[in-house]
Amino acid sequence: VQLQASGGGLVQAGDSLRLSCAASMRTLSSYVVGWFRQAPGKEREFVAAISWNGGRTPYADSVKGRFTISRDNAMNTVNLQMNSLKPEDTAVYYCAVDVDSAWYRGPNGMDYWGKGTQVTVSS
Repeated sequence: VQLQASGGGLVQAGDSLRLSCAASMRTLSSYVVGWFRQAPGKEREFVAAISWNGGRTPYADSVKGRFTISRDNAMNTVNLQMNSLKPEDTAVYYCAVDVDSAWYRGPNGMDYWGKGTQVTVSS
């Protein structure tokens, strides 16, 4: 499975961005998909995930109420709508897939990782 995150960019605080995770060769609709981010000098951290059927969508506390993860099965993508962006959201954002579980079980459970997309939020 090859994954590609897209949609990043340079925005101002308070703006919105929509990231998309696309997959080649396989459909994303049956798999757990997660979004993660890594800021310079920091560890990679979990942002959000969506279960195989969309029924569970855990979020990091830092993004709850601002970010929304969703599936677009017609486009074979998983999207991350990011609203009310803050400078501390600046990071490279990655999507990843777990093909062995129905629910998100942590970053170590992810089997495939995509190349990231840079999100920069200016104050």
